[in-house]
Parts: sequence; C-alpha cells; structure tokens
Amino acid sequence: MAEETIFSKIIRKEIPADVVYQDDLVTAFRDINPRAPSHILIIPNKLIPTVNDIEVEDEAAMGRMFTVARKLAAEEGIAEDGYRLIMNCNVHGGQEVYHIHMHLLGGRPLGPLLLG
Repeated sequence: MAEETIFSKIIRKEIPADVVYQDDLVTAFRDINPRAPSHILIIPNKLIPTVNDIEVEDEAAMGRMFTVARKLAAEEGIAEDGYRLIMNCNVHGGQEVYHIHMHLLGGRPLGPLLLG
C-alpha cells in the first residue's frame, strides 16, 4: 500500500485547498506556490505514487486528468494562447509529492522550461 500524502487529505477535504474541480476520479486545485498566473494541480483520487505505478485499471483516471486539464484551461482563459502540462516522475524527474499530479500552467509565455 502506498504511503498517504498531503494530496489524500486535500481530496477528502481534511485540509484547506482552493479546489477548482472534483469528481469521482480526479481532483484539481490551485498550487500554493504558483509558477505561472494559472497553476493548477490535477491529481487522481486514487493514490498512485509515480507514473511507474500506473496500471491498466487507472487508464480512466489518467484520461480524465487530460479532459479536466482542457476544461480548466478554457475556464482560466489560457486555452487559446497556450499552456503547459507537466508530470514529474521520481527524484531525477523532480517529483516532490509521491502522489502523481499534473501541473497545468499558463497565463504568460512560459519559455523553454518552467519546472526543473
């Protein structure tokens, strides 16, 4: 069993977060240390530590993460100019919280690299 993270508590609303979307598969909330004018984290409600831990039964949640990203980008007004989606995996990939999460970033030109 994977070790619970702060994201699990956000999903269950045990700690405050600026949640902008939640359904049965995913939760999305604003990053507390934004790197762009729009910086939202999209996470599966199931605790999956890294991309390496994704199983076939997780495909629906992974797909939902992308459709929610599209929806939130439109709502944030960043879809037309463009945005970046980032997922980090393990230490060398820059992963800090071991509950996979997708960063949705936009609202200004992002340059060649934003998180690194």
